[in-house]
Amino acid sequence: MQSLADRLHGFAAALFDPALVAPPGLVGPDGQPSPKRFSVYRNNVVVGLIGALKANFPAVCRIVGEEFFDAMARIFVVSEPPTSPILLHYGAGFADFIAGFEPAASLPYLPDVARLERAWLESYHAAEAIPLTPEALAAIPGDRAADLTFSVHPSLRLIWSRFPVLTIWQMNVGDGVPGPVDLTAGGEDVLVMRPAGEVEVRAMPPGGYEFVEALQQGHSLTDAMKVALHADPRFDLSGNIRDLITAGVFVECYLNDESELQKQGARP
Repeated sequence: MQSLADRLHGFAAALFDPALVAPPGLVGPDGQPSPKRFSVYRNNVVVGLIGALKANFPAVCRIVGEEFFDAMARIFVVSEPPTSPILLHYGAGFADFIAGFEPAASLPYLPDVARLERAWLESYHAAEAIPLTPEALAAIPGDRAADLTFSVHPSLRLIWSRFPVLTIWQMNVGDGVPGPVDLTAGGEDVLVMRPAGEVEVRAMPPGGYEFVEALQQGHSLTDAMKVALHADPRFDLSGNIRDLITAGVFVECYLNDESELQKQGARP
């Protein structure tokens, strides 16, 4: 007799592989095996997951069209079924799947659009936090500012792209109007976060992506500035700090002393 774990594993395998027969023990009202009923259930599960992907990746769907999206999503669902009962987690690997999906190769920017949409979703559901105030930052002694490190808002997500991904995304969500895009004009780096009730999506200035990424990894202000300037000599430290504070990107800042860790946060 099969264990419960083996039966569940067999059920899940048959659910996403039409070549497998209905799991043993599944019967209809007459007490007889009912493969047709299981096929209907299998199809409903797959259709439901495709619908979840379509809801979470509306720009991708609009770009390729519903028919193409449904076919692509069906292959993804069958090859990468959910590993969690929480549908929010499903689709995290969709962008990487698109990058390797040969029929979508003519749209090289599509994976980055999917990454942006995934970042929006994650940001929307991220934890709340009180952003760092300009007053808290101003309290840091000027001669120590270079040693500052920061913790960032939990909703912060960064997207790097060699394509104008923000422009493409904006054209294909909400009331956006698709139009010609010069894919050779250069990439767009994007900051996604939810400092209050709404998710905000904004383009990042030259070197801004590398700067915030370095701070997010725990580098000091000085070291992050060096990383940003190496990435793009046009990087403007004061302008970036001002814009990031205004956007609510930082939650706390720290000074590492020999004696103790000093912290300036949003609360007094």
